[in-house]
Amino acid sequence: MKKSTVILFAVLFISFTCLHAQIAEGGLSYMGSNSNIFYGGIGLTTIASDAGTNTYFNVHLRPELAFGKLGVGLNVNLLFNTQTGELRKEDWDKPEAWLQQIRYIRWGRKFDPLYVKAGTLDAARLGHGSIMNYYSNAASWDNRKFGAAFDMDFGVAGFETVTNNFARSELIAGRGYVRPLKVLMPVPVLKNLSIGGTYARDFDPDASSATDDAVTVYGVDAELPLIKNSTFGLYFYYDWAQIAGYSHAEQQSRTFGTGQFAGVAADLGSILGLAEFHAKFERRWLGKEFAPAFFDAFYEVYRYHNGGSKTDQLLALTEETRGWFGELWGKILDDRIRLLGMYTFLDNRSESGILHFALDAPDVIPVLAMHATYDKAGINTVGDVFSLDNRSIARVGVGYKINPFLIMYLDYIWTFEETSPGSKEYRPQERFEPKLVLAYKF
Repeated sequence: MKKSTVILFAVLFISFTCLHAQIAEGGLSYMGSNSNIFYGGIGLTTIASDAGTNTYFNVHLRPELAFGKLGVGLNVNLLFNTQTGELRKEDWDKPEAWLQQIRYIRWGRKFDPLYVKAGTLDAARLGHGSIMNYYSNAASWDNRKFGAAFDMDFGVAGFETVTNNFARSELIAGRGYVRPLKVLMPVPVLKNLSIGGTYARDFDPDASSATDDAVTVYGVDAELPLIKNSTFGLYFYYDWAQIAGYSHAEQQSRTFGTGQFAGVAADLGSILGLAEFHAKFERRWLGKEFAPAFFDAFYEVYRYHNGGSKTDQLLALTEETRGWFGELWGKILDDRIRLLGMYTFLDNRSESGILHFALDAPDVIPVLAMHATYDKAGINTVGDVFSLDNRSIARVGVGYKINPFLIMYLDYIWTFEETSPGSKEYRPQERFEPKLVLAYKF
């Protein structure tokens, strides 16, 4: 390494910088945090992929403000090539790039009677997640989109909606539900029975207006809470879903498979401010040519991949299967640790495991701060979990606290980029970001 490069690296490493907005919330926003936080500064970003490795001087502002139920997060990130001094054009060469500077604007939180969020959708979900679960419109950081989620619960009925991209018509999804016995027969337990229906449609998976290759997933569900109070909740649910769409391989639109899901979920409220947990466990019956959570964390990468849409991948599922799904998320030590874990696998089927994990621990250890999100598909052995490839999305940061406001961080990011602009073909991309972080809560 040249001496000048070493000096530049050392200077930037000890200079004032910030957390990168690449670190997604991974679903942790469901747990809520009403703190006002300012991140900002300058630093160094190294981006490596099959196309080569480039180093950038980073100027970044990322405030997150909360005023009651109103929350606003910005993401102004300027990358200047250290060799040429040019601004990284991939971040600004699309009309929607200006919207991408707004990370989100929200009102309330998921599961509140009124919830609205516009901007980056890190972990969108409808219902129990059988059709859309932890969907992200920012799986490719350079091609992240500006979307929205809008939910309302009126008591006797309600709805949830998601749209992934305001710039063009792509993925639009909604779920409506009613509690028919709440008025007709308001007796304990049964009055909380809800019946719902979900419809999700990607109008243009290959992003070409010349083709009609839309894919639709629709379904019905029922939920019966047995216990529901501020301390403990317990409920059972059942979902049924169907996939229909266009197959590029067969050059026709047709109906694909169906799936059924039956599960139990439990919510444990705050215990003296020390812990709060939510868990669910479900059994799955999956028909031929059916994939659960069709719109998931990887959907934006695989919606159109290697000349075919995600529906073409369903053609390889020629047998009916059964499997299990488990999920646990919660807070420990008065919000000092927030974590989420989710795992699914099929009976007697290799490479069927899918993992989602998220962690935020800024204060649990006096001198350390940590955050991470990790998605992995195609898991067969424990070793698969710890390997990064084209089945992985990872964002990890570990920091040493110099004082309450300054943290020396090293962030590692594994995501995807297009092989060429507009190709809709993706390859892994690595980012390394050493930095000093200013993190100020007010």
